[in-house]
Amino acid sequence: MEERTYKLMGRSGAMNMAFGICFIVAGITIGVLLIVSGAKLLSNRNKITF
Repeated sequence: MEERTYKLMGRSGAMNMAFGICFIVAGITIGVLLIVSGAKLLSNRNKITF
């Protein structure tokens, strides 16, 4: 019974680490895309007329 609990805890920890790494990578990617998009908007603001 105890061995089963330890295996379950190990799997849960591994899954949490995998999700954490995926979320960190996704966050960095989204942040970079937002910075690039903002830079493009700022560089082309002279071409906008109202």
